[in-house]
Amino acid sequence: MNRTAIISDIHGNAEALTAVLEDIAQQQVDQIYCLGDVIGYGPDPCKCIDLTREFKMCLLGNHDNGALFDPEGFSSGAERAIFWTRSQIEKESGENQSRWAFLARLPRTQREGEMMFVHGSPRSPLCEYVFPEDIYNERKIQRIFTFIQQYCFQGHTHVPGVFTEDCRFMSPRDLNGQYRLSDQKVMVNVGSVGQPRDNDPRSCYVILDGKDVIFRRVEYDWTVTRDKIYAIAELDDFLGDRLGEGR
Repeated sequence: MNRTAIISDIHGNAEALTAVLEDIAQQQVDQIYCLGDVIGYGPDPCKCIDLTREFKMCLLGNHDNGALFDPEGFSSGAERAIFWTRSQIEKESGENQSRWAFLARLPRTQREGEMMFVHGSPRSPLCEYVFPEDIYNERKIQRIFTFIQQYCFQGHTHVPGVFTEDCRFMSPRDLNGQYRLSDQKVMVNVGSVGQPRDNDPRSCYVILDGKDVIFRRVEYDWTVTRDKIYAIAELDDFLGDRLGEGR
């Protein structure tokens, strides 16, 4: 497989996405894969869709799906954000119709040999969360791993790290930022570009180079995004505040 940047959970954060793309441009990457949630929460859904359309591959996330259909199971704040996001995409007819078409064509999974790519989990690609603390739920982890041939890359929780079949979780800090794939089945969470939740406000993504998984953190001016959110009545201020706390 070519040297690939794998990103996820942009969530309408154009400042974060731009910074990550600038970093990717310096890493001799051949292609970019996105694991979904291009939109939702953030103030720049259209710009993020337009940038994402240039990627080699993009999957459907639950927020993308919520904008297309109904945001079932969302919190009140996330639901309001999705309805506002939908209104922004619907503002114009011409170009925005192509944005809807782009979202509507996104697949839920991608398989390439021994590699699997999903948004949520291999068992439920769109919506299932797999948190670090789930390693204590052995039955859940074992069941999820039955759906993995060898390696799976995911997003959705916004918490990066590596899950192993024997119920271990290793954060990028535990791994010194790099993990070598082996014969062991693993599930790699690539973290979030636009809304990290591991107490680190920097954007997170992964570079896959052969068997090497490299976690990268990228600083951006999150206060710009926060202030945009503050200025939009339909977006909760909390969605801006959390960017500076990485939660």
